[in-house]
Formats: sequence, C-alpha cells, structure tokens
Amino acid sequence: MKKIAVLLLGAAVLCGLAGCKRAGKAGEAGGAVESKKSSQKLLKVGVIQLVEHAALDANYKGFVDGLAEAGYVNGQNIKIDYQNAQGEQANCVTIAEKLINDRSDLIFAIATPAAQAVANLTKKIPILVSSVTDPESAKLVLKNTNPGNNVSGTSDLTPCEKQIDLLRKICPKAETVGMLYSSNEQNSYFQIALAKAACDKLGLKYIDGTVSNSNEIQQVTQSLCGKVDVIYTPTDNMIAAGMSLVSQVATENKIPTIVGEQGMVEAGGLATYGINYYELGKQTGAMAALILKGEKKPADMPIQYMDPDKCELAINEETAKKLGITIPDSL
Repeated sequence: MKKIAVLLLGAAVLCGLAGCKRAGKAGEAGGAVESKKSSQKLLKVGVIQLVEHAALDANYKGFVDGLAEAGYVNGQNIKIDYQNAQGEQANCVTIAEKLINDRSDLIFAIATPAAQAVANLTKKIPILVSSVTDPESAKLVLKNTNPGNNVSGTSDLTPCEKQIDLLRKICPKAETVGMLYSSNEQNSYFQIALAKAACDKLGLKYIDGTVSNSNEIQQVTQSLCGKVDVIYTPTDNMIAAGMSLVSQVATENKIPTIVGEQGMVEAGGLATYGINYYELGKQTGAMAALILKGEKKPADMPIQYMDPDKCELAINEETAKKLGITIPDSL
C-alpha cells in the first residue's frame, strides 16, 4: 500500500508539472504578444529649430506631416523631441548635445546655425537639415550633389533674381536698394550675393545694412531710411523673427520692403516671390522616412530643392495701401 501511494503521488506530481508546462507556454505566448505590443521600440527623432518664426514653424509642421504620410506617426512608432533654441547659438549647442546623448535615431535641424551645431558634434547619427540655403558653403556636406557624410536634407534657396525683378516691377523708380540681413548667417551672405548680382544687371545701386543681434534691427533699419528707395531682405532668420519691427519702421518712412518668404509678408513686408516652407518640410519628412526604414543613408542622398515653378507670389495689400503703392495689374 505504501508503494502504491508513492507511485500515485509521483504520477500526480508529473501531471501537475505537465499542466504547468502547458499553461506556462500558453501564458508565455500571450505575454510575448503583450510585451511586443507594449514595448515596441519608438524610434527617436530629435528636432532642433533655431528660432520661432512663420517660415521655420511651417517647415517643422511639414516635416511632421511628411513623416506621417510615410507611416511614421509621433507617439505611435516614433517619438519626436522638439527643441527650440530661441535664436541663441549657445542654446543650439546645448540642444544638440542633448539630442546626441539621448541617442536619437535621426536629428532634424532647422536653419543653418542649428544644423552646424549638431553636425559639428556627431558624425554617426543621421542628420537632415532644412531652411538651409547652401549646405555645401555652410560646410555641412562635402558636396550638395553628393553629401558624402551623415548630413543631407533640403535647401530653401529662393529665386533671388526673380525677387529683385519683382522689386523693379513694384518700384520702377527705385535707384538704391538697402540690403538688410544678419552678419551671423552664412545663408544670408549667399542670398545677398545673388541679389546684388541681380541688381547689377538692372543697374540698381545697393547699400548694406547688417545686424549682429536682434536689438540692432530697429536702429539699422532706421539708418537705411533716407538713403535707399526700397529695402530687400532675404530668408534671414534674425530679420524674419523681427520682421514686424522692420515693417513698422520702413512703412512709417514710406520705404517698401521686398522680402524672402511669405511669412515675412504676413508680418508686414510688402511682397515676395518665394518658396513654400511647409511643402519643403514635407519633402524633408519623406527623406527622413527612407532613412528610418534603412533604405537610404544621408551620404548618398543629394540635397533637394523645391521646384521653382512652385514658388508663390505674396503681396500685403494693407502695407501697399499704407505706402500709397499701386500693384501692377500684371502681378
């Protein structure tokens, strides 16, 4: 009887173990699905934006929407860490360090100083830039056609020559143009050179008005009044952020302003013929998706540009009225 009892007890234990093993497998399968679902890795996309103004804000929004259209939605399969440097170069470096230390899978840099800050600190993390006029001259890539490193993206090169032609059409009697831009932005020097070449073709004279910080905008704009017939300013981030002040000073002195992009027109500039920064951001977002999928590397992705035919004419009719300017019917 004792021997039989031992055998029965052993059988019960074995059955119990078998049941536990089956239950464990079922539980493990369910747990794996739940774990996979709950612990799905969110790819980290760091964003560093130089400053808040209409063009750069639209650029960022377009980037997010472009990613979403390609299947990368914030909070679902990616986590976007958006940081704004508020126009301070020192902040750009601090933010770049943070995004790198957080091991971002990709970093999106909006505007040249922001792009330079992060590109100087990492040669491994993929970087896409936008709102950068000429990445090659900014030393972000080896060549725009063949970046050759961890940086690529989109250029916001505007049709400077067409903008100066627009200036001539709206202000046919203008003889001298005030070139208003920041002395700290490489992209502005590049555009101003193109604008000056266009002025030379039309026989227009020009005077530089440069600012090194936002506190100088009012003073420098005021100094141009009385010396120039019209003010031209490119897609300069510092001027764009302070465009309402530029417009106020210039308009009070009856000086028209031809600007680099539509957001500056909305802030009081008279007119522009420029690119759509939202669409440029979407274009960059599509590039980012290819990198996140592992299908492309920045080194092999040429810098992309917007189709010139997609540039848009924008005119601030209220500003034109204050200046007493009649916009030609041809526009």
